[in-house]
Amino acid sequence: ITAGMPEPARRDAYATETRAAIESIFGERYRAKTRYGARTVILNDPQAVSFAGLVHEDSPTSGVYGGMSLIWFPVENEGPDGPSSLISLICGTRGLAPDEHILGRPGHARHLRALRRHLRRTAGVDLWVKQDPTALGEPLPSAVRERLSAFRQVFERYGDYLYAAAEVPRDPNRASTLVRSLFDLYAWERGWAVLKGAASEIESLKLELRANLFPQIDHAALAALLRERRFVILQGPPGTGKTRLATELMVDAFSGRGMTVQFHPSVTYETFVAGISPDVAESQLRFEIRAGWLVEAAQAAEAGDYLLVLDEINRADLGRVLGEAIHLFEAREIAAGAGRSVALPHALASGVNRLRLPAGLYVLGTMNTADRSIAAIDIAVRRRFAFVDLWPDIAVVARQSIPLATEAFGRLLDIFAQYAPDDALVMVPGHAYFLADSEQELMNRLNYELRPLLQDYLREGRLGSCEAELRGYLDWLEGAIDAPIAAQG
Repeated sequence: ITAGMPEPARRDAYATETRAAIESIFGERYRAKTRYGARTVILNDPQAVSFAGLVHEDSPTSGVYGGMSLIWFPVENEGPDGPSSLISLICGTRGLAPDEHILGRPGHARHLRALRRHLRRTAGVDLWVKQDPTALGEPLPSAVRERLSAFRQVFERYGDYLYAAAEVPRDPNRASTLVRSLFDLYAWERGWAVLKGAASEIESLKLELRANLFPQIDHAALAALLRERRFVILQGPPGTGKTRLATELMVDAFSGRGMTVQFHPSVTYETFVAGISPDVAESQLRFEIRAGWLVEAAQAAEAGDYLLVLDEINRADLGRVLGEAIHLFEAREIAAGAGRSVALPHALASGVNRLRLPAGLYVLGTMNTADRSIAAIDIAVRRRFAFVDLWPDIAVVARQSIPLATEAFGRLLDIFAQYAPDDALVMVPGHAYFLADSEQELMNRLNYELRPLLQDYLREGRLGSCEAELRGYLDWLEGAIDAPIAAQG
């Protein structure tokens, strides 16, 4: 595949070698009796498009075919780099059938995007992936055509049907990573049985895909963003460690200078900014002007950098809680020393009657994306904050070396990744549900924290086609939890 299109005199031999190479992976990597289809079309016509690869097992031996195919296109490439190949996943020109159940499943495209992140990080390979593999007729982006200009003829003929593609690198190690990954993902989707010798390698790839399903941000990158953007909100499903990460940042990046406050529906402008509050002294009721959380944080930040953490920020009506103070949240103006100020409704006991946000104040909010009871964040507030998605991270679970935790989390991630609609993906439970110091503690967490959460999801009916798979997972989970108990008995 790496060699690209050979000289004309070598093409018949190349076609024969290619067919033999395809046949050889069955019995070496996958089960020998696997049903598969293959095509090898190597032509001498310079205007024709040659290709080779795997097609659906029921495809005809010639002519048009449909469904999911793994195809590489060798080209001569008259430029200085010489011959090369484009490896791709492509829908046959006859249409989605008989693989519409694969191509139309959300998880197929999600795993390809995960593979793109994995390949970019481990092999420096840029894999282009179409957002929707079923969108036949959607043209290939011009940026992809320009970057892969050596394959112009391929794109003219099959560009509308390609949904994942990368140029095969010259370096054999990088090329091997790319080709093996696409072959194994294709085999996984086809349900091919993997031979023992390749099982650990393919399981490692699956773990990498799970780990790369969602983009991750490390502590250093988040701290740098907070310093640069000043007002940031961490958003994500439950159990992804949003509050914990905010606390760690306060300690590590702000030397513990800061405070955390909890938002809820009863939080008001008076609580957050300033206002009249009741005070009971010597059995008498009186009222006083109190500084709210924001004013307290702003005053503390005059003496040095200070982090105000707003936990569950969208559980309150932010528009009403912030009031006119929303105009103060302009990061660039504050950094330039030209921050705005607003009049407080009442002068504070100190005599201060205006509020401005000092350069030392930073605000970090957390937001649970799975809770339907929370208030929406309006555009005016959203414009003033940077939003960081915090997703489940299977690597955190794998590091604790409890096999049941990694398996249980991996199975659940696979279900959400494969079947959950886009608007339900934000409900996938995070890694915190699978963290424990012992297997017994883990089983308690799975039984009394994770299982009730999933049952709530099912009662709410928000998971669409994911529900049947999730019920099957709950059955498996019950067996996994009960098995050690039965063995002890």
